[in-house]
Amino acid sequence: MRVAVVVIPTYNEASNIRQLIEQIFEVGQKLSKWKIKVLVVDSSSPDNTANIVKQLKKTNKDIYLLLTKLEGLGKAYVKGFKYSLNNLEPYVLFQMDADLSHDPKKIPEFLKKIEEGADFVLGTRYSKGGSIPKNWAFHRKLFSVLGNIIIKLGFAKPNISDWTTGYRALKSWVVIKFVDKVEKYSGYVFQVATLDESLKNNARVQEVPINFIDRLEGVSKINSIQFIIQTLLYILFNSSFIKYALVGASSAVIDFGLSFIFIEILKSTIWLGTLISVEAAIIYNFLLNNFWSFSHKKIEAKKQSYATSFFKFNLIQSFSLFIQISGIQILANFFGEKYWYLYKFFILALLIIPLTYFMYNKFIWKSKKT
Repeated sequence: MRVAVVVIPTYNEASNIRQLIEQIFEVGQKLSKWKIKVLVVDSSSPDNTANIVKQLKKTNKDIYLLLTKLEGLGKAYVKGFKYSLNNLEPYVLFQMDADLSHDPKKIPEFLKKIEEGADFVLGTRYSKGGSIPKNWAFHRKLFSVLGNIIIKLGFAKPNISDWTTGYRALKSWVVIKFVDKVEKYSGYVFQVATLDESLKNNARVQEVPINFIDRLEGVSKINSIQFIIQTLLYILFNSSFIKYALVGASSAVIDFGLSFIFIEILKSTIWLGTLISVEAAIIYNFLLNNFWSFSHKKIEAKKQSYATSFFKFNLIQSFSLFIQISGIQILANFFGEKYWYLYKFFILALLIIPLTYFMYNKFIWKSKKT
């Protein structure tokens, strides 16, 4: 029988914790293939949270309590994960809020996804069958929905509908991979970071729709302004797509600059100027993408690996080059050569950048097997 440990960080959740734990074990009794354990990580709550858990422990040996300092959600989860991995032999670790926002009755659906091959299961509010509270104020709905859209675009992962959900199930190997890297993050940013690191380690992610229930007791710990700033900074410094876009933007300067020199100053033909400028940008692109944008899956430092990858890179870029040259030339024939730079800009922004990013990930900087 496999073990699933539900890790629950708490701070002043005396009004909710007993009911939540009881509901979890009610669900656990109906599972034939899984043994449920609950670890409460209490961050020195001044209310009665820890004492309530201690009382419950007396009659249930599968309840555990870890007392910590108040250091934020990220550190609480990291300590809970490490304690579980070292002492409770989990096959799966759950994340769950302590305020009854997450329905324990969904646990079997998460575990079914795990049994079917998922490594990381998200409880999503934003796919068919999921929901957020109808009574949420407009600004909170906008904040949540728009925040997830920005994150999806920032990481170029439109297939993941809910990056910030706190209801999750993760295989132990996934947690082991990221647990030492995400301790400095907290709140929603912690959720974004753990999912990002898991995807970079090639974890198979699935989703389960959930109906998020707003807390009835206690006080929310969300700091919206802090979340927005921290999330944008995290995306900026950790998204391979953003890094790729920045490399692309800087290489476009090289591309446009050389095109201008050859076409406008040296009066070469458009196709020749474009050919020279693009090939220079190709070399620049390959080096910066390998050592920065896709550094987490960098090409092995072998001559053969570099040669093969650079050849593939050039094939993709040759396709890009063909699109640029033919596209610019066709548009120039129809609308005149005067606006060649506009044609080039729109072809790069709307077609070349998204297409080559997909192809790079598919054929050159592939996800490394765990």
